[in-house]
Amino acid sequence: MSSISLPIAYRPIVIGSMTAPSVRCFAAMLAARKVLVDPMQQHLPLRHSHHRYAILGPNGVQQLSIPLVGSTNAMPVPMRQVRISEHARWRHLHWGAIFSAYGNTPYFPYIADDLKQLILDDSQHSLLALNQQLTQLIIDFLDLPVSVQFLDGDGMEDTSCCDLRNRLGTKRPDNLPIVDVPYHQLWADRHGFQPGLSILDLLMNCGRESIFTLIRMTQTLDLSSL
Repeated sequence: MSSISLPIAYRPIVIGSMTAPSVRCFAAMLAARKVLVDPMQQHLPLRHSHHRYAILGPNGVQQLSIPLVGSTNAMPVPMRQVRISEHARWRHLHWGAIFSAYGNTPYFPYIADDLKQLILDDSQHSLLALNQQLTQLIIDFLDLPVSVQFLDGDGMEDTSCCDLRNRLGTKRPDNLPIVDVPYHQLWADRHGFQPGLSILDLLMNCGRESIFTLIRMTQTLDLSSL
């Protein structure tokens, strides 16, 4: 990594817990280098990425959702208390969708076993823990210089932190100065380039060269101004 010109680490960011976060989210994480995840976030809106992620397969963009115990709209309990439901064999459906979308990509074989083990582990009932394990697996695989920790308190006592909890991962555009840089996608010849997907899409198609795309995406991102 010493030969790569990384973005300047302006300030740490605070985000909510997300399942296989988007490429845009990972770009912001790389720019910050230090990421604080809020385990107490609650009252999240419907279709928030705390339990949803998007992949690109032969039939186009597919939204995958992890079923939860209780309501997923305006979630009344903190994220650390949210439990995963085993309804409708979702784990096998998700893995089947990921295999169908990325089984022929260059980097699928290198992460498939570890990713499959995490997704199919039905002893894991905490959404927060699953999200954190998936995020760390991706960071380790891509060898990103990013540290992810859980937030103590509300995080606002530390003015060095940039609070992106209500900007990243919602169903509305984040409006951050992050450029959607096109990269190779297996199904682009059929569906065109699709931005805003889970980091799994970039990882499967580009492997460790993903960092170059993430760097280009954040050339105009100045966290000190947010």
